[in-house]
Amino acid sequence: MTNHGNLYGPSFTFLGIPACDLEVAASYADADVIILGAPIDSGTSHRSGAKFGPQAIRGGDYLPHDGERPHLALRTDGLKDLKVYDAGDLLMPGGDLVASLEVLAKVTEQISRAGIIPVILGGDHSIASADVAGIAKHRGLGKISMIHFDAHADTGADQMGALVGHGTPMRRLIDGGFVRGDRFLQLGLRGYWPDNETLNWMRDQGMRSYEMTEIHHRGLGPVLDESFATLTNQCDGVFLSVDIDVVDPGMAPGTGTPEPGGMTSRELLEAVRRICLELPIVGIDVVEVAPAFDSADITAILANRVVLEALSAIAKRRNGTPYSPTQNLLDR
Repeated sequence: MTNHGNLYGPSFTFLGIPACDLEVAASYADADVIILGAPIDSGTSHRSGAKFGPQAIRGGDYLPHDGERPHLALRTDGLKDLKVYDAGDLLMPGGDLVASLEVLAKVTEQISRAGIIPVILGGDHSIASADVAGIAKHRGLGKISMIHFDAHADTGADQMGALVGHGTPMRRLIDGGFVRGDRFLQLGLRGYWPDNETLNWMRDQGMRSYEMTEIHHRGLGPVLDESFATLTNQCDGVFLSVDIDVVDPGMAPGTGTPEPGGMTSRELLEAVRRICLELPIVGIDVVEVAPAFDSADITAILANRVVLEALSAIAKRRNGTPYSPTQNLLDR
């Protein structure tokens, strides 16, 4: 059995949506989106605890868990206008990161081949090396582009001697041919890593990485405009990867490697909304929520809203009705 309710703690679904069993195709035959937990943090390099992230993200809401969430601005309900199911958490033994990631890659390929968008709740960022690879195995190597929100590049050649970890997944994806380096965009980088050798490798792959200061001076809107032109060039779909530490730790303290000077929670949510409104999203992961380091659940609540914002925007994109962020709310 590959999936198992909530691996750590009481079993409940994301905001009360229906559950499904990945081993029973009929239980998700009409699905548009499947939410899946990847509760593993043995790829962390500093503070562990992200394996409890899926549980916290599923429950991070003050409203009734009734399977519906009408979006104020978009005038849609991502949980009702789309068919969204929760497959629970994958069985991911912490003692074998490589085997756990192989399970995740197989499952995301299965979901993608069924014509469904997988939304993976991490877990540490090592999972990106598997969930993106699984989708690429279905859609074609180099045929999906990637937009990656993070304080860290995650492009290390190794992590303390190991090839797999939360500091290496983006290099593994590019080296494996799953995503082209010149269709790989990163937003929100800052701090004191990586070194020049790694940055030069990133340059040589054609990667585009927007450091937080560049985003501040140019504005997030122009950076997204530039990014979208690249992401949709010669690629059939876009994978969105959100490391919650892209947000300033004053607004998202519950993470393993906090780095001051990040985005605001509003900036991240607006970016996710726009990405999912304007781009053909084929997969999403939200990672590195470590509840033990959170304050008043604000990081888990933000991650929950990242998922909701994405689902709402995907639903809006599919129904084809117009939306303008500058239009009066009541006239939309």
